[in-house]
Amino acid sequence: MRLVLPRLYVILDASLLTLPEKDYAKKLVDAGVRLIQYRNKQASPRQLLETSRELAAFLNPLDVTFIVNDRADVAAMTDAAGVHVGQEDLGVEQARLVAGKGKWVGVSTHNAEQFRRAADTSADYIAVGPVFATGSKMNPDPVVGVEFVRKMRAASDKPIVAIGGITLERASEVIEAGADSVAVISDILQAADCGLRARAYLELLR
Repeated sequence: MRLVLPRLYVILDASLLTLPEKDYAKKLVDAGVRLIQYRNKQASPRQLLETSRELAAFLNPLDVTFIVNDRADVAAMTDAAGVHVGQEDLGVEQARLVAGKGKWVGVSTHNAEQFRRAADTSADYIAVGPVFATGSKMNPDPVVGVEFVRKMRAASDKPIVAIGGITLERASEVIEAGADSVAVISDILQAADCGLRARAYLELLR
């Protein structure tokens, strides 16, 4: 059965947070967000495990899908719903073996060849991007644009998550191009009130 993703996928990137992760998670959940990924490239393995465990313990009873970035082993040990892997991480099938039965595995792609390879795996969803220029990554891949989302939509029936430089003003355009969901980082996390900003997305995409 094809996975149905919420329209809004918020990525809690630790490098942009000014409060504890759980404080952001609570504001997002109160706003209505139902899909959250935790990304922390700088954390020690222990720190990542502890924070992920805390987030999973908070989010799971609220029926919020919690995804761990990169680390399938951490997803397995924390009751996370799944793991999201990049091109440099474990492959989809390896990540699924490590994460365990019933976990979601999402994968990032940045060009047509990577997308086609991902479409041939058991990935539950495929992220494509950066759709627009983004400031949330140190060395971002080349911008793919909205037209790329439209082309990839025609190439696979797997759920597509559009990521990279997504703002409130651009979100509808990306969904209209065929994305099932938009992954948002800076535009929500760096807003004066992340909950209010998330709610604006949810109302727009409803």
